[in-house]
Amino acid sequence: MPRTALTQSVEFMDCWTDGISNQLARDVFVGLTSKQKTIPSKYFYDSRGSKLFEEICRLPEYYVTRVEMALLKDRAHRIMRYFHQGDLVELGSGANWKIRMLIDALDEKARVRTRYVPVDVSETAILESVNELVDLYPELSVMIVVADFTRDLRRLPNDGPKLMLFLGSTIGNMNTEESVSFLTSVAQCLVPGDRFLLGLDMVKPPKILEAAYDDAKGITADFNRNMLHVVNRELDANFSPDHFDHLAFFNEEEEQVEMHLKANRRMRVDISDIDLTATFEKGETILTEISRKFTRESAQSMIEQSGLEVAQWHQDPKGWFALADLCRAD
Repeated sequence: MPRTALTQSVEFMDCWTDGISNQLARDVFVGLTSKQKTIPSKYFYDSRGSKLFEEICRLPEYYVTRVEMALLKDRAHRIMRYFHQGDLVELGSGANWKIRMLIDALDEKARVRTRYVPVDVSETAILESVNELVDLYPELSVMIVVADFTRDLRRLPNDGPKLMLFLGSTIGNMNTEESVSFLTSVAQCLVPGDRFLLGLDMVKPPKILEAAYDDAKGITADFNRNMLHVVNRELDANFSPDHFDHLAFFNEEEEQVEMHLKANRRMRVDISDIDLTATFEKGETILTEISRKFTRESAQSMIEQSGLEVAQWHQDPKGWFALADLCRAD
């Protein structure tokens, strides 16, 4: 859907003024010159990466989306019971499967008074999702925001009541300090009456967790290596993705799944746009993602440190996934 095709009910805000290449350049330079080489997980998500992640969400091993969708379906009317008008702000929006469950829980009059605000770094992914939504809900107003929600929250529209959404298990991609900092910035965006719905993947047996991040078809491995295609394209690098193996395991001490790209030979990689040559020993890794898993206690601690409090706690019968409905503690 080209931007010129946006309807009158769809507005567009571009906060990505820095450009992906500028921010990626800084992140890659810092990450590949660190003792543990790393590249932030947000760079999985170009157009191809977003499509691969949608495939992952349909895999039998990847329980996260399936369990969260069932929980949303079961609790959507309860979650939306007190939302009568305002903004539905979805951070890291991606595909529209989940938001549709919440929109469907509103009657048509409430939908007319609702503005959906998807926020994501991938303009292409948002446009494709919004195109489907405006066909399904022509009465719905939409404001597309292309932004990095980890740093651009204060630039989001804040002119009325809102329910902010951070679904999936994306909060788990942040370490403890980063997650508290991020949730504190969310709390500062909320006013009395506003709410924040947070998705939390809970601790479960390592066998289940590791299968979810290392599927039999190898889709997650392709998704992991896609980051190298992004770096090659954006920074004129010469990574050979086939020279890296996908590695995923549950770090029990940290209660997190880690995804790495593991060099399967010694090599040198030139990244022309940042004038960097990165050397890799065989077996050396690039950490591409952490996915922290939570207990009720660890989630509660993180939430309270951020100046938020739990208004409602929703959890599936197995205790595999939770949706914390939050508000400001004050």
